[in-house]
Amino acid sequence: MSYPDEQLLDRRPLLRNAADALPERVGAPLHAFLDHLDATPLIELTADYVTTFDHRKKFSPYLTYFAYGDTRKRGMALLRFKHAYRRAGLLIGDDELPDHLSVVLEFAATGDPEAGKRLMIEHRAGLELIRLGLREAKSPWAYVLESVSATLPPLVGRDEDAVARLAAVGPPEEEVGLAPFLPGGAR
Repeated sequence: MSYPDEQLLDRRPLLRNAADALPERVGAPLHAFLDHLDATPLIELTADYVTTFDHRKKFSPYLTYFAYGDTRKRGMALLRFKHAYRRAGLLIGDDELPDHLSVVLEFAATGDPEAGKRLMIEHRAGLELIRLGLREAKSPWAYVLESVSATLPPLVGRDEDAVARLAAVGPPEEEVGLAPFLPGGAR
């Protein structure tokens, strides 16, 4: 789920072997994505990645964005990610936000699988919203999210409601200090 580069393309045989070893529900979507990588020039992959993830908030790869938007509360959520990484002995640099899906997936795979899974479950509504949006847009990146989602417990009850609510309303917006600029004045 990170920006595609030559290293990703060079790792395709390794990724195929890994996908072969996974249960069908997890591995099959990865194979579909790898088929896309095989058939698409790198310049197109990078352009599609930027268009998909950098230009549309609907597909934001930052998991806390969906729960907190660009509000002050998001900072505390980001700290929770950093603390989870630190407890596992991993330090993340300041050049990447800790809630970027590629960082969370790498942490879950190589750092602390249970803590990584817990972080994804806590932000499941956003993860599912990305997955559903990518599927609807017929984006090849949807295959990767299908695989990730297949590793998590099924959505039920409140989780399904949270996804539907988030899809209808969107992430929260900061209104603190904006009262004089809101329609109708202060609230």
